[in-house]
Amino acid sequence: MSKLEDYFESNNGRLIHKWMHYFDIYERHFERFVGQDVNILEIGVSHGGSLQMWKDYFGEKANIVGIDIDPRCKSFEEEQVNILIGDQGDREFWKANKSSLPTFDIIIDDGGHHMHQLKISYEEMFPALSPNGVYLLEDLHTSYEWEYGGGYNEPNSFIEYSKKLIDNLNAWYSRDPQLEVNPFTTSTWSMSYYDSVLVIEKRPKTQPHHRMTGTPSW
Repeated sequence: MSKLEDYFESNNGRLIHKWMHYFDIYERHFERFVGQDVNILEIGVSHGGSLQMWKDYFGEKANIVGIDIDPRCKSFEEEQVNILIGDQGDREFWKANKSSLPTFDIIIDDGGHHMHQLKISYEEMFPALSPNGVYLLEDLHTSYEWEYGGGYNEPNSFIEYSKKLIDNLNAWYSRDPQLEVNPFTTSTWSMSYYDSVLVIEKRPKTQPHHRMTGTPSW
């Protein structure tokens, strides 16, 4: 059992609600930040339990910010944890607050899960993510649910939106002028899809190149 799953199973603090397969995903992409000076943003505070889980997992050097539209969540502030009240689906909220926020190494979107909320939060905050940071979007199964603005092959779903990011990741190889190298291409190392989760990891990149070593066989 992973450290995070162990914390979850023994939790007698504030409510945490997670799909169980998420814990392996968290550990895979977050483990390198444990014990480090790390700034973490979690969009969607709910009952505040996951903020306490991140605090326990990352350690005493972690600085954690939670964002939620419910003003009651402000009461969950504690040492290492600050809460900002606002609507993740409102661009003006992000524009008004980004300058006062730290540069985040990890951003977790566990907010409202509506398509416009996912897109606006991503578009406003991914460019501000640290150069080696991790952006994790969870509960992306809502991209297939009409009540969240999704649906299979629905062009406005975040799953369909993210497929265009795959093209941007590979834009170095495009021979079509409609697909050109852009800031996503030069700043993004990987996109990892899981059941209901997308993890985008940053790493500064230059144009890929290939080499050969050894002696030809013929």
